[in-house]
Amino acid sequence: MTRIAMGVEYDGSHFCGWQAQKQDLPTVQGALEAGLSHVANAEIKVICAGRTDAGVHACGQVVHFETSAERSERSWVCGTNANIDKTISVRWARPVAEDFHARFGAVRRRYRYVIVNREVRPTFAARRVAWDHRDLDEQRMQQAARHLLGEHDFNAYRAVACQAHSSVRTLYQLDVQRQEDLIIIDLEANAFLQHMVRNIAGVLMAIGAGEQAVDWSRDVLETRDRTQGGVTAPPYGLYFMNVEYPPEFGIPQVPPTRLVW
Repeated sequence: MTRIAMGVEYDGSHFCGWQAQKQDLPTVQGALEAGLSHVANAEIKVICAGRTDAGVHACGQVVHFETSAERSERSWVCGTNANIDKTISVRWARPVAEDFHARFGAVRRRYRYVIVNREVRPTFAARRVAWDHRDLDEQRMQQAARHLLGEHDFNAYRAVACQAHSSVRTLYQLDVQRQEDLIIIDLEANAFLQHMVRNIAGVLMAIGAGEQAVDWSRDVLETRDRTQGGVTAPPYGLYFMNVEYPPEFGIPQVPPTRLVW
């Protein structure tokens, strides 16, 4: 058996999340496994670096799978892309050491949250961005973001149904910037909890709108109580940007496709 790693990007707008489900619902994992199985002429099951929710997108998802099929890297890429939904694209594939694990081997993950901040709702990018009609102050949002950097218990920022054994995570980057009517939030951590990015975005948006004090992000963190946090931001503005692994695995750091919002 050979272990293959793959880089995958997808538009999550019309999928019920990453994870395959017992019900006959469209998922990214289900579609990708069907395409890979066609190429391998055998059943393929994949493991991903990070499971995304319904409506969430990815530019640099990484998966791995095992197969006895002998195919070239190009065949894995082109063959899979020819047999999957056009909203999913395999960007690269390569054999890896048998101890490589897409999820447990990752050392850093990066997300981006994109908000259209204007009075009227967006049209062409409606399912690829979040929308907030309030006048958001990105400088207040950046000040509030500083409270969350470092290692903390992020229990107040995860979903109630999150099944992670520990809610302690290390947040290395949390930057807020404005580009005309877009507000972009970039985050990097060793790992993320379920809904963690969307809950952080919801808190920062409330602060940016002047509905909460700048220090509210820290106050929420210290409660360790999800019920004390803000509204979970919608999924459509969230992008799984890329994953970092130890260099010995040789996983490509492919620049994300330039997003079109």
